[in-house]
Order: sequence, then structure tokens, then C-alpha cells
Amino acid sequence: MREPVPRPSSDRPDRAAFEALYRSTGSAVLGYALRRAASPDDAHDAVAETYTVAWRRRADTPVDPDEVRPWLFGIARRCLADIDRSAARATRLGAKLADAFVVGTIPDPAVGEDYAPVRAAMAGLPDADRELVSLVAWEGLTPSQAAVALGLSPAATRVRLHRARARLKQALSITVVHPATDLEEADHDR
Repeated sequence: MREPVPRPSSDRPDRAAFEALYRSTGSAVLGYALRRAASPDDAHDAVAETYTVAWRRRADTPVDPDEVRPWLFGIARRCLADIDRSAARATRLGAKLADAFVVGTIPDPAVGEDYAPVRAAMAGLPDADRELVSLVAWEGLTPSQAAVALGLSPAATRVRLHRARARLKQALSITVVHPATDLEEADHDR
């Protein structure tokens, strides 16, 4: 039996830097994926693919540490979109094979009932608005960092964020029932 030929050590500095990158960003990317994926398995697949792409594109890794997380979120976003497209194709194929096949909605156990009005308002937003608000509100990115993740200019992102927040505020004012209004209506009915 022959001994395996050792690989050249030229990738060792890249490997150490990449491992450090993973240790410092892995939890954030996993959290991002878990909040957006249809299932935990899809989220884990997206994270694995994100770091595979990041390894292949390691020469493109931003130098500024504040830009690395948004760059990875951008990759993860595209990986999740690929997973969603694959799932949609599988669903269409399943529907063709069995007319009686119905895809049900699985409730998200991670989000409690207290967030139902926010979830309903967010669901009513266009996909682009929902993603932008999520990046800023849940992932803690600045508008400039969200611009990197979405592949937009910072100026366009700030304008879109302002409009998305206005739409969300409007949706929340419709979704949330105000107790004071209910009391006034009850008094008016008497």
C-alpha cells in the first residue's frame, strides 16, 4: 500500500484564516439561515453551502472585518434562494405525480404567539422589504452592511429601508388592535 502524497502546504495560511472566519461568524450565519429557512435542515444545508462558496471565493473575502458578516449573509441569502427553488421544483413534481398531494404549512415553534401581529405584518410586505427589514432589525446590520448583503448601493438601501419601515408601520397599525379603540367602540355601541 502506498503512502498518500502530502498536499502542498500553500493553503495552510488560507485554511487557518478560514477556520478563524468560521469560528467568528458561524453562529451569526446559522441564526440568519434558521430565521429564513423552511426547516432547520434547510438552514444547515444553506450554512454548509455558504461556507463552501466562501472557501471557493476566499480571495474575495472583504478585508474590513465589519464587511465580512454582510458578505456571508449575501452568500447565504443566495444559497437559501437556491434551496427554495429546489423545494418548489420538488413540490411541482410531486403535484404532477400525485394529484391528491397537498403541502401543509408547518408552524414555526421558535416564534411565540406574542409575535403574531408582527409576523402577519411582515408577511404582508413584499419579499425585498421583508428581507431588508430583517437584515437590519433581526441581524443587526447597518443599512450600509445590508446593502452589501443585498448587492445594492448604500443610498438605494437607505431609501428602500425608509419605505419598507413605513409600509411595516402601516401594516402594524392595521394588524394590531388597539385596546383604547375597542373601548371607545364599546362605549359608542351603548
